Amino acid sequence: MAHDGSKTLQPARIVVLASGTGSLFAALLEASAAENYPGRVVGLVVDRACLAESVAEDAGVEVRRVDPREKPDRACWDEDLTRAVAELRPDVVVCAGFMRVLAKPFVDRFPEQIVNSHPALLPSFPGAHAVRDALKHGVRVTGTTVHVVDHGVDTGPILAQEAVPVFATDTEETLHERIKEVERRLLPQTVAGFISGVVAPAHRKEQDR
Repeated sequence: MAHDGSKTLQPARIVVLASGTGSLFAALLEASAAENYPGRVVGLVVDRACLAESVAEDAGVEVRRVDPREKPDRACWDEDLTRAVAELRPDVVVCAGFMRVLAKPFVDRFPEQIVNSHPALLPSFPGAHAVRDALKHGVRVTGTTVHVVDHGVDTGPILAQEAVPVFATDTEETLHERIKEVERRLLPQTVAGFISGVVAPAHRKEQDR
């Protein structure tokens, strides 16, 4: 997954989880197409019919859909999602607009391999309505966080953050779009650093000292 100075290793296998338009997924695809990027996107797994599937299909990336509405219960969906991702043999799993909390068995199957992009400056405003919550609280600065996924909701070790100002005229849609503009740059950049070992969670850096 990294360059060791004496030889170039194979690019890391990146599997992306998405639920929506696929704009973050597309940004990661574009970045990973560069010759010097340390990873390659090898698969997309979605939880519903969404535009991200079309982005993947246009790029020739394998797509798997695991829709919880087609499963008898949450445990079955968790198991099938884990299997679908595992079959793609990821080195890194990237949540790029994936709107479901990953269960403990999934996280345990890919320990410290899952990276998420969240539209707020964690630990402020975790959860599915981060942009709405930031506006509701009247903050003047919010942003985006890329972090490692753990067993909590947006509680994992932070890899990178970038601030985004909140304007008095902002709606949830306009603010979210400006955050996405930053996410589309920060996520691919941080994933590259994570794969190469340049960007690591704080606790990992401390352990390496």
